[in-house]
Amino acid sequence: MTALPKYYGIIPTRYASSRFKGKPLAPILGKPMIWHVYTRARQCSELEKVVLATDDDRIFAAAQELDIPVLMTSTEHTCGTERVLEAARKLKIPADGVILNIQGDEPALEPEMLSELLGPFTDPEVQVATLAHEITAEQAQDPDLVKVVLSTDNKALYFSRSPIPYPRDGKTGPYLGHIGLYGFRMKTLEEFVALKKGALEQREKLEQLRLLENGFTIQVVQTTHKGYGVDRPADIAIVEGIILSKKS
Repeated sequence: MTALPKYYGIIPTRYASSRFKGKPLAPILGKPMIWHVYTRARQCSELEKVVLATDDDRIFAAAQELDIPVLMTSTEHTCGTERVLEAARKLKIPADGVILNIQGDEPALEPEMLSELLGPFTDPEVQVATLAHEITAEQAQDPDLVKVVLSTDNKALYFSRSPIPYPRDGKTGPYLGHIGLYGFRMKTLEEFVALKKGALEQREKLEQLRLLENGFTIQVVQTTHKGYGVDRPADIAIVEGIILSKKS
């Protein structure tokens, strides 16, 4: 019987944001956002370790004050995946180890989603996994909500900002909305970051298309949970309500 790999969670964070500067340190119910994301991620018992990866001294200092394991990374990274890879190298994660790229703007993260994301990696053939959940036809029209279509064995066929599949005969749904949490084996993460951006990725502005364009398989787990990301200051009150409702 093949031994299970070890699982790690890495939360990439940066201070700069076009829509919400300083977002990782925004107070939510009296604690910075990074505290909420880290605390909820640590509730996933399968994870060997969870660390924050940042390029900002303010976030680094705040994490240390909150006893959150944190790594300083380069300011030259162009995306969170590159930051995750640098942190994974610093942690010396083995080639078959599994890294979860945990979004730093999900303070209402449901820990069970991380467990669901890790599930496929009991199969040594699985190299990349992500999550999706059912959305309405109306939600599918939103280009900021990425859609995914699957094969019969739940492998991603395509991701798009457009509503896919197209309702040729007027029949809409069901649609699957992509949740931006990813799991990678270390070897595949190295290969992914080394790839050049492809034409589809550049047109849709979706980095996961780089994997599909280069023949990688992405296993998709359908979940009943939803992501509640914070994109703008107005979203803070919304996630505060969600967090409080989870406690009641």
